[in-house]
Amino acid sequence: MLRLVLLRIRTGTRSRNLTPSFTSLHVIPRCFCTHEKKSSLDFTRIEVQHLPRVLIIGRPNVGKSALFNRLIRRREALVYNTPEDHVTRDIREGLAKLGDLRFRVLDSAGLEAQACSGTILHRTASITANVLHNSHLALFVTDARAGLHPLDLEVAKWLRRHGPQIKPIVAMNKSESLFDSDGSLASAANELYRLGFGDPIAISAETGLGMPDLYHCLRPLLHQHMLHDGDHDNSCIGDGSTPEIEESKLPLQLAIVGRPNVGKSTLLNTLLQEDRVLVGPEAGLTRDSIRTEFEFQGRTIYLVDTAGWLHRTKQEKGAASLSIMQSRKSLLRAHIIALVLDAEEIVNARRSMTHAEVVIARRAVEEGRGLVVIVNKMDLLRGKDKTSSYEKVMEAVLQEIQTVIPQITGIPVVFISALEGRGRTAVLNRVIDTYEKWCSRLPTARLNRWLQKVMSRHSWKDQAAQPKIKYFTQVKARPPTFVAFVRGKTQLSDTDIRFLTKSLKEDFDLGGITIRIMQRSVAKKDATGSSSSSSSKSSHPVSRAERVVSDKRSVSVE
Repeated sequence: MLRLVLLRIRTGTRSRNLTPSFTSLHVIPRCFCTHEKKSSLDFTRIEVQHLPRVLIIGRPNVGKSALFNRLIRRREALVYNTPEDHVTRDIREGLAKLGDLRFRVLDSAGLEAQACSGTILHRTASITANVLHNSHLALFVTDARAGLHPLDLEVAKWLRRHGPQIKPIVAMNKSESLFDSDGSLASAANELYRLGFGDPIAISAETGLGMPDLYHCLRPLLHQHMLHDGDHDNSCIGDGSTPEIEESKLPLQLAIVGRPNVGKSTLLNTLLQEDRVLVGPEAGLTRDSIRTEFEFQGRTIYLVDTAGWLHRTKQEKGAASLSIMQSRKSLLRAHIIALVLDAEEIVNARRSMTHAEVVIARRAVEEGRGLVVIVNKMDLLRGKDKTSSYEKVMEAVLQEIQTVIPQITGIPVVFISALEGRGRTAVLNRVIDTYEKWCSRLPTARLNRWLQKVMSRHSWKDQAAQPKIKYFTQVKARPPTFVAFVRGKTQLSDTDIRFLTKSLKEDFDLGGITIRIMQRSVAKKDATGSSSSSSSKSSHPVSRAERVVSDKRSVSVE
């Protein structure tokens, strides 16, 4: 029989590190009423890749994505109430922060064990099964308001079949409305005993109710895994210090964008060399912007697969509208944008880029991001009768991109076949090369030597009106930004700035990225008159004294 303890949660005894619960009657299973001895293991010091993986599973529309957002403390996963459809289709991973616990939490698609073979639901279940095999714990989420649903029993059977080594934690979500005195919460908990996974926990992902109970349930299991399963050693604990790292060696944020059904998700699976996201002939399969991490040649890359880029209209509501907004946010957060084109559509439409793709490319340039164009599905243009089309696509794409985005020269273009796995190394090498250019910094002395040479070869219409650049320096990277300090009132024209930008790209191999040049006016000094020079000294005595002191020389100024 279920023995439940009803406690009145006091607001004054809440832990500041835990998500607070409501002041109401709370249900705690008896197995969590005992006090356990605290371990010396500090999860906050363990490197992310060594943390245990916890998978959230359950039938559709029980609040798995809402719980995922609650655990990572951000609204990353799409949450929308659609009983007739499934919002989440891919596996999303994040770093959970529950009190002093840290673990990798994974959100999964709603399971329907009886889905027909070949359908979207069947394919999502296959992906979830692969992820479950590599997970350490599982959170089985149910709907407390609906009680025990027949699909919950099917999910339990599916879980025993695909994850016999995992005993899941049953979480009754949406329990905030059942905390009353009529015993409805106890009745819902009694029903869930038929699943055979032990005492359920009453939570509310929407309000944060029950998070302390989830913490007390997860804590001993995570400790046991880290201490007794061999995953906890000195090599996986960081020292807490953050050494300075060169900007080009920092983790790279890569976003894959493009119109629907051009092969973005297939490209992500090819780059990861695993079936991580759902792919298929249906357009618009991806809804969430899926962010994954992987290593390539010793470099950490965060890869984001976005939903198909479409213009948001008044008719589009719900999950589709949220997907469009999330894709645009992912573009702004990324360092490098990989714009994917469809080679077959280029041949049929007789043009390389549609209006939507031009908008993406120009938006990336305006935001100062690096841009790499990837032409996918080149395997469809192979054959004796399609040789001419293959060559025409390679020529047309390069020419049209330069026409559409004339301000950026040398944008890298890679021709691949993601379905066959061809072009993976070429794509990553181009992305890393563009990222290193995007992070590059040039010394001021080298820039000013370059400036003297480049200004002498520029043809000026009026030598008298030629602007006098005192010196030229780089003030920031990502993207490279330069400042030209111009003497006098004569400013650099747009033509002069374009000339300097082109010369920088040619002489320092910075093609394919955005370069920004700003100008600042410097007061022209009059050295001809002694009276003016003496007046300038008397008008700025403090600045002269500051210069002498900052030089750290024992010189007395009278």
